[in-house]
Amino acid sequence: MKHFITILLLYLVLHPTSGSAQNSFVDYQKSFGKVSDVYRRTEDSLRKQFAAKKLEWPAHYVYIRSFKYDSELEVWVKNNLADDYKLFKIYKVCALAGTLGPKRIQGDYQVPEGMYYINEFKPNSQFHLSLGLNYPNASDRLLGDSSQPGGEIYIHGSCVTTGCIPITNPQIEELYTITSHARGAGQEFIPVHIFPVRFNVPKSVAFLEKMYKDDPELKKFEARLKQVYDYFDVMHQVPVVAINHIGEYVLY
Repeated sequence: MKHFITILLLYLVLHPTSGSAQNSFVDYQKSFGKVSDVYRRTEDSLRKQFAAKKLEWPAHYVYIRSFKYDSELEVWVKNNLADDYKLFKIYKVCALAGTLGPKRIQGDYQVPEGMYYINEFKPNSQFHLSLGLNYPNASDRLLGDSSQPGGEIYIHGSCVTTGCIPITNPQIEELYTITSHARGAGQEFIPVHIFPVRFNVPKSVAFLEKMYKDDPELKKFEARLKQVYDYFDVMHQVPVVAINHIGEYVLY
């Protein structure tokens, strides 16, 4: 049953729901003065940027990939379920805490690695704007410290971090606007996949292999993340990934 629930949740991540009041989410966000100002300043620019790349604004589906060693965050978008995702932009992650490898305990300053989704829009964040991630997920709870796995992991502005994914304030303003529109269009679970490296960059892979050459468990963990990375790079569709009874990611 737990395995079925995990698959069902991941299905919902990839398949937005619909409803007559979807755009009320955007209206709610605009009720915050800061966000209303951000929308006013960014939407026209985003509309022009999307048009320049022959993308339809606003995007109804968003997929985010982050690469720790390479310090980059990709934003992929599309408007119809059957369409391939197209790359909109790559943001530079401007600060990094910890090192490669998953987060396993509160206070380790590690950025998580794995399959997550946005579970919170935080307009009054002390880091300008924040997008919360559902860490710890089921894998983290099984493989990490059972009593203190940590939490409160965000993509946010202000370019400082103790284990989150920081970008600049103008960048988080764009990303917050893009994702809130997708959320308003019905994508309740916006996937965010965090990888240790870009698996198509030889220098990055060599560094990863050097780090994990004497750690077979972490090598196995990273190999499963690479399967997800490879699937998307070929298909340009987000795969369904379940979590089995021992916390491993399983590609479907």
